[in-house]
Amino acid sequence: MNSQATGNNSFRVGASYIWRGLGLIRKPQIRRFVVIPLLINIVLFSAGIVCFAWGIDYVLDSLLPGWLSWLRYLLWPLFAVASLVIVFYGFSILANLVASPFNGFLAAAVERHLTGQTNDVPFSWPALGREVVRTVGAELRKLAYFALWAVPCLVLFIIPGINVVAAPLWFLFGAWMMAIEYVDCPLGNHGQPFPAVKHRMRERRKLALGFGTMVMALTMIPIINFLAMPAGVAAATALYLDNLAPQSAS
Repeated sequence: MNSQATGNNSFRVGASYIWRGLGLIRKPQIRRFVVIPLLINIVLFSAGIVCFAWGIDYVLDSLLPGWLSWLRYLLWPLFAVASLVIVFYGFSILANLVASPFNGFLAAAVERHLTGQTNDVPFSWPALGREVVRTVGAELRKLAYFALWAVPCLVLFIIPGINVVAAPLWFLFGAWMMAIEYVDCPLGNHGQPFPAVKHRMRERRKLALGFGTMVMALTMIPIINFLAMPAGVAAATALYLDNLAPQSAS
């Protein structure tokens, strides 16, 4: 067991796992499992940025009369920042839905590497089909859970006085969802359903929020955000082995 001792429930320890994830995805025996999630992330994030940039121009052109066109230079950066937050968080959810079967294979490869297993699992279409059914079902349950809590959080933004705490609460909620999203990959590989994943994360709330916060931060850094999904899966697998796996209790 590594120096991040079993049972450690600190925010700092949770946050440190993202650096392990970034290192793990460069390992030769893991790199090939990173390619598809990475390509999905690049395509979806690039499409999202292009669509939102076009949307901002369209909205500003529609709202501003000609004599106020000079305002677009002031409003564009504000719209851009708000849109990028939506893109980087919203498209993270979409990317994880599309890439979820491959993230399961990536988590399994990282676990084999970290536990010293040398036997590789050959690719098979039936295995991929089973993984698609399992992971897409899990992603849809996570989306339902996200919607259940996202709506009240968003409503806070329009309530005067209370809206000052809306942004920090939204960020914490996003960090919580990122932790659940990625830790579900190794736990799901071991047959743990989504309710069990939530329960395990509640038991290690500080650890989960530290990890999720760093994943959120990574998604907001241009270019680097393309690595957020594979690094998040690898980091979550290391976190699972160190803190949540049955053998980590010994």
